[in-house]
Amino acid sequence: MTYVVTESCIKCKYTDCEDVCPVDCFKEGPNFLVIDPAECIDCGVCVPECPVDAIFADTDVDVSQHPYIALNAELSMIWPTILKKKPQLETADEFKDVKNKRDLLEK
Repeated sequence: MTYVVTESCIKCKYTDCEDVCPVDCFKEGPNFLVIDPAECIDCGVCVPECPVDAIFADTDVDVSQHPYIALNAELSMIWPTILKKKPQLETADEFKDVKNKRDLLEK
């Protein structure tokens, strides 16, 4: 089992999750974070820290969010590790409750 960042993170990119991660498994893209499944130790400390409830155990990911399991694995191979908490995106308040944001993901 590993944890997965889902669609709610897009255009928000809160980094509270990274701040508590003991192994620095979060990778950063332009407007989204992902979890490297090879680095994640399945501790779950990131889950309650996410203000937009974007992080789930891969076994608990809603069927509509299943593509994000593969997307986290794919993008974690190319995006750099985020090593410190950063301010959320300027668009975070505007997009935190928006659904169906996949087309807004920047790679």
